[in-house]
Amino acid sequence: MTEPDSGRPRPGVAFLGFALGAGLPAAVVVALARDALADLGWRGGEYTYAFLGVACGAVGAGCLCRLARPPRRSFGTGLILGGVLGFAAAIAVAVVLYLALVRWGQF
Repeated sequence: MTEPDSGRPRPGVAFLGFALGAGLPAAVVVALARDALADLGWRGGEYTYAFLGVACGAVGAGCLCRLARPPRRSFGTGLILGGVLGFAAAIAVAVVLYLALVRWGQF
């Protein structure tokens, strides 16, 4: 039996990991916008914790997948990139909120 080339990059698998890593935080944002879990008592804070938890979980799972054999390594790379994108979005929102509050206090 021939072994698959383990050194070959797999962009489709990496994209799938990225789509999952970026799609789950996006799903949390959509759930917040639609107030989907209001019946369970969720408010803004719970969605924030869920967003950060999903982003952190994507980075952690991506790191674990990077330790596995290919093609899981490519999937792990995509998960890490998606999770980092989620963290970058959270930091960007925090900076914009901070700047808005600082300018609001000047008036």
